[in-house]
Amino acid sequence: MTSLTKAAIKKSFLKILNSKPIDKITVKEIVEDCGINRNSFYYHFDDIPSLMEEIFNDQADEFVSHSFSPENLYDSIMEAVAFSLENKTAIFHVFNSPNRQFYDRYLNRVARRTVTEFIYSYTNGLKNIKDDDREALVMYYKSLLIGFVFDWINNGFQYDLSLKVKRICELFEGTFELAIDRCGE
Repeated sequence: MTSLTKAAIKKSFLKILNSKPIDKITVKEIVEDCGINRNSFYYHFDDIPSLMEEIFNDQADEFVSHSFSPENLYDSIMEAVAFSLENKTAIFHVFNSPNRQFYDRYLNRVARRTVTEFIYSYTNGLKNIKDDDREALVMYYKSLLIGFVFDWINNGFQYDLSLKVKRICELFEGTFELAIDRCGE
């Protein structure tokens, strides 16, 4: 029963966060939305920031634990930003709050996993690539991915992220392969 209560608290909080900023959300509002008492909330969480941190950790854990074989960089990126796309308003509220570090850690972890999976999948079997070169590629593409998302949020979601990323991938098609070729030098 406690895992159901905890899940209900998380679901209620995320629902409310998708409609209003964090500083306007109260524990009372969360418990009323999910039909529990305050003691049940405090049994599971110390406060709203600890609830938020656990939600982002859960999302990152879930993402990192499932396996996927991205066929191209665009698909990898879109897989990484799916949660952010589904919860744009909530992400905006977190991004513009004192608790932003929870989202930053989440995005960093998800971006690293996505890019690492793509690069290691793409370079599997290529013997001339050093681990240092692979790691440099991961750092570069992870930073790009995080930059795309930060720009999208900072601009208030004024453009379609999936279309913009798709176009960027088209414009830079071949540059990843060129970098891989240079790894053998």
